[in-house]
Amino acid sequence: MTQTAIHLIVNDPDQAASWYAAALGARETSRLTLPDGRTLTIDLLLGDTVLAVAGEFPDRGMRTPAALGGTPAALHVQVPDVDAAWAQALQAGATVFEPVHDAFWGDRTVQFLDPSGHRWALDQHVQDVSPEEIAERAAELFGASA
Repeated sequence: MTQTAIHLIVNDPDQAASWYAAALGARETSRLTLPDGRTLTIDLLLGDTVLAVAGEFPDRGMRTPAALGGTPAALHVQVPDVDAAWAQALQAGATVFEPVHDAFWGDRTVQFLDPSGHRWALDQHVQDVSPEEIAERAAELFGASA
């Protein structure tokens, strides 16, 4: 598999780095500060994933999802205990997008928005489900036959 590094545009890189540490357990690995003292980018490590956060520069097309009216993407993080991880994210101020539930594909999952509007999902595998059963459950959920 190829490792992917994620670069998110946030309202304030310093606040975002603190938020991701509190909500998801990320830890800072480096930062780049401009001569005027503003933080340009902070690199974090979330598990084995590199997560870089940088502030908005609208004139360069760098805007947060909140500034753009939302995001069609969700970043999924596998966790050993979704309920505990969700409680931690809530404590940090996460906004509920989709409440905790057991999903048709066999994971217990929850989705939330961070302060800049990025959508995150926390997933805990709880049940092995065959591809055929996933298709049947999805068809039932979405109102169509498999």
